[in-house]
Amino acid sequence: MTEKEYSKLVGELAPKSPIWKDCALAFLVGGLICTLGQLIMNGYLALNMDKTDASTATSITLVALSAFFTGLSLYDNLAKYAGAGTLVPITGFANAIAAPAVEFKTEGFILGVGAKMFTIAGPVIVYGVSASVVYGLIYWITTLF
Repeated sequence: MTEKEYSKLVGELAPKSPIWKDCALAFLVGGLICTLGQLIMNGYLALNMDKTDASTATSITLVALSAFFTGLSLYDNLAKYAGAGTLVPITGFANAIAAPAVEFKTEGFILGVGAKMFTIAGPVIVYGVSASVVYGLIYWITTLF
């Protein structure tokens, strides 16, 4: 069997993905998470926080809620249903850090939680920081002229 024939066979046997349904759920759940973030921010603004402090407090609140719901295995259940809608907002990043920590807690705090916490989010941090440095250098060089 050639590689092309094998790919065709796999394509025929693999379950079809309901792409439109998945996209709609991702859009709705991601939008609901962002709406929740806006409601939280409005609450902080109603407490007379300035916009910068309210934004920071909102981010912290969303990260804490995501980690809490990850610990209760609720966030993962939502992610199975909503797909990328839970990954895109800041809550997805918090889940990516909290999930491995919860999974490996039985191995202890050092070799389990500490060592495994950034297995998923680590590359995101590395490439995000690296990309921002490259972008900053390009921006700095272009402003010299």
